[in-house]
Amino acid sequence: MAFSLKAVTLSLSIMASSLSFAGENVPAGDEVIAMVHKMGLASPPIAPLRGEESDGPFERLIIKNATVYDGTGAPAQGPLTIVIEGNTIVDIQGAGAAAALHVEHDDGDAKVIDAKGMYVIPGFVDTHAHLGTPSHAFAGALTDPEYVGKLWLAHGVTTIRDPGSIMGLGWTLEHKRLAEEGKIAMPRIQAYSFFPEDIVEEKEAEKWMRAIQRRGADGVKFVGGNPRGVRAAIAASLKLGMGSMAHHAQLNVAQLDARQSAELGLKSIEHWYGIPEAMFTDRTVQDYPSSYNYNNEQDRFRHAGHLWRQSAEPGSKVWNDTIEHFIELGTSMTPTFSIYDVNRDLTRAKSLPWFEDYAMPYVMRSFQANPKIHGAYHFDWTTEDEIAWKDNFSLWMQFIKDFHVAGGRVTAGSDTGFLYGLYGFGFIRELEMLQEAGLHPLEVLKVATINGAELLGLDRMTGSIEIGKRADLVIVKENPLANFKVLYGTAHSYYDFDKQQQAETTGIMYTVRDGIVFDSEMLLAQVRDLVEARKLAEAQAANAKSMSSKD
Repeated sequence: MAFSLKAVTLSLSIMASSLSFAGENVPAGDEVIAMVHKMGLASPPIAPLRGEESDGPFERLIIKNATVYDGTGAPAQGPLTIVIEGNTIVDIQGAGAAAALHVEHDDGDAKVIDAKGMYVIPGFVDTHAHLGTPSHAFAGALTDPEYVGKLWLAHGVTTIRDPGSIMGLGWTLEHKRLAEEGKIAMPRIQAYSFFPEDIVEEKEAEKWMRAIQRRGADGVKFVGGNPRGVRAAIAASLKLGMGSMAHHAQLNVAQLDARQSAELGLKSIEHWYGIPEAMFTDRTVQDYPSSYNYNNEQDRFRHAGHLWRQSAEPGSKVWNDTIEHFIELGTSMTPTFSIYDVNRDLTRAKSLPWFEDYAMPYVMRSFQANPKIHGAYHFDWTTEDEIAWKDNFSLWMQFIKDFHVAGGRVTAGSDTGFLYGLYGFGFIRELEMLQEAGLHPLEVLKVATINGAELLGLDRMTGSIEIGKRADLVIVKENPLANFKVLYGTAHSYYDFDKQQQAETTGIMYTVRDGIVFDSEMLLAQVRDLVEARKLAEAQAANAKSMSSKD
């Protein structure tokens, strides 16, 4: 989800507040978390050092007898043997046309994983993944990074792009450093900073961009903002070799839509806002009713569900020309379908099977309707709203499919932590919805791996299973491309006709990141323990408060 930082009040939503710190010594990139600190809340502790859930990296790790999807769009090959030294793939035996010429390595003292009957795919790249959100504070606590990191790894995510680093750039960069050093259970992180909407002057925008780069930021995220400041910041990002991404908020999209931002050099468009507006043929603004109030999030998202229908027809000249132009400009699309899935079926979203064991109580409370919390806007969501969003999805998915088929780069982003989207689980749902949009499972895998790595400039390091690349791998008991549901941490239920009984898949066995082997089931067990401990602590606090009131 994106956060509009217009001046409302922090109690309305921290994500709908203006960032104005004139005269205050707030480091660039820490503007959002500074507002939280002013409320008297401290940042969560840094994630603890990794433990028994992980092993390695090894001097030599051999994964034998695996069926491999390499992430390039190629079909499966197997059985293959992947040889890893430290954090790098040094050999793949049995691959390609010369498979019969490969000589088996002596296992020697190597760590060996026999993956006979299993599947190996590249580690996933989640290009829209928040390492927590300050809005959870209104539901009881700021997000625990250990909890988030372990859920990501348990679902095969080995690299993430944090859009905005809203828990603080310094805090996010510390997690990035520790992850790079292999000290914590956390995916590799690219940290993008949230561009303050009150920056208007070109010199101020470039100064801010240089400040976040000096601190270590990889890029910048925009959510609207003054077009003059945004233009200057995009120009600075290109000059400094930094990434850029944007959610085109309705407050500013009439001044700067997705096509215009791409022409300035914006690297990726998040969600879909700004794309329909760039294809209007009979209007220049969205058909807002006179009662519309952007700060009422139900208004904002209810009427967004009618936006694609107001734009150009699929297959029309405007539609096709817009796609071609985005591709010519090298613009990527990160649709984040899954985070909006709730809008087409609220009842389903509320009753997902993983909530009981894997959702922190404060995360669940943050999903419930509450005007103080960003994304908690289903105050009175109707059948008509769901129907509109189903129609909206149909057109949105068609655009992404057409963009993809024409040669555009689509990446997979989950945007979890909002709207009943839970870390890790939401990324797997994104894969399912990309398939729903019409992509072949091999194409979905490519979107979720090498495409994301290319966008982040990491494709020479990760994103596919190749000699010389980092050992970022996911080892799965069943074939994930036959059914993405086997990747969910809660497994997939099916009827076993041989045994004549209900059965469950095993799913992800191990996630390997930089040669470190993480046991998925142990990660999930640790998350369940974290959730149970939080529930117990809250129950004890409530009981103590009740006893105190009786006294």
